[in-house]
Amino acid sequence: MNPLTVLKIGGNVIDNPTALTRFLTLFSTLAGDRLLVHGGGKVATEVARKLGVETTMVDGRRITDKAMLDVVTMVYGGLVNKQIVSQLQVLDCNAIGLTGADAGVIKAQKRPVTTIDYGFVGDIIEIDSGRIQSFTRENMVPVFAPLTFAETGDLLNTNADTLASAIAVDMIFHNDVTLVYCFEKKGVLANPDDESSVIGQLTPAQYADHKTAGTVNKGMIPKLDNAFAALSAGVKRVIICHADEVPAALSGTAGTTLTL
Repeated sequence: MNPLTVLKIGGNVIDNPTALTRFLTLFSTLAGDRLLVHGGGKVATEVARKLGVETTMVDGRRITDKAMLDVVTMVYGGLVNKQIVSQLQVLDCNAIGLTGADAGVIKAQKRPVTTIDYGFVGDIIEIDSGRIQSFTRENMVPVFAPLTFAETGDLLNTNADTLASAIAVDMIFHNDVTLVYCFEKKGVLANPDDESSVIGQLTPAQYADHKTAGTVNKGMIPKLDNAFAALSAGVKRVIICHADEVPAALSGTAGTTLTL
């Protein structure tokens, strides 16, 4: 099977035009089939503020009421997605910007209300990996905004880390898949305040120890949960690295490689 690299870009890189351009330049030079998933939370928060829409977060996750859904649809599916696609086109990378609703590729259901009502947040239930492969076969690079759709026709805000993991898992039926999470950190750090303390390889047991010690916390936990879930489901390789070091991480000389 052909190799496929699924990259998720997020963190402060999305908010920094210079850092984003550096990343996209590197991304455009990667060999083989590629697919990009992006976040954009801070941009959405700033646009919401300008529009007078209140932002509510619970444990780092956005509560998406109808007003916030309109904001994230505009920002994720419009502003951020199309800026990325436009830059990739200039770099001779034939990108196509997508949400899960486009071509019906990612169906979700509205998250059930338990102790917290997350609003219009989607939990993925089905991915049309064959349709995604049809884009890559035509030498197009899919660029996914973190939006899915429900049978009701509603768009749903879906966590970008989860989206990247789910796409990677579904694509293993067509490709040998490598999943890369990249952001402004050099990988998983043994000391969060020391960028030189990158953990070269991380196992589930080591991950559990770091969580207990508190060295891995906050937003890194759901990222690693999704990463290990993808690896357990058959994704060939999962890497966490700095956006500037993707080629080096893919060659095994940078970042954190997850192993079971």
